[in-house]
Amino acid sequence: MHVHSRSPSASGGNVRQLTPWILFTIFVFGPCEPLIPVVMYPAAEGSWWGVGLVASSFGLTTIATMMTIVAVGYFGLSRLPFGKLERYSHALAGMALVACGLAIQMGL
Repeated sequence: MHVHSRSPSASGGNVRQLTPWILFTIFVFGPCEPLIPVVMYPAAEGSWWGVGLVASSFGLTTIATMMTIVAVGYFGLSRLPFGKLERYSHALAGMALVACGLAIQMGL
């Protein structure tokens, strides 16, 4: 028989110490940080057309990405048989939002 010992990090560890690092990585890898210098260069050159082009292309790309992800999720979930759960879909979505809000407030 082989016995596995669990280290503190493998069994959950201290989640409160991990949360700031998770938020840090989200902000580091976010799409807006690389956008700042890309917008500032045409602004520093006085090219408002360049600023408008960068901002509009970023906005259109963001909207297209969101629409694609929502469509893929919608069509993917529509293939699953939820049966009687469909009746409570709005309540389940509300509970998911409340759970996310509570998790944020509690620092999880």
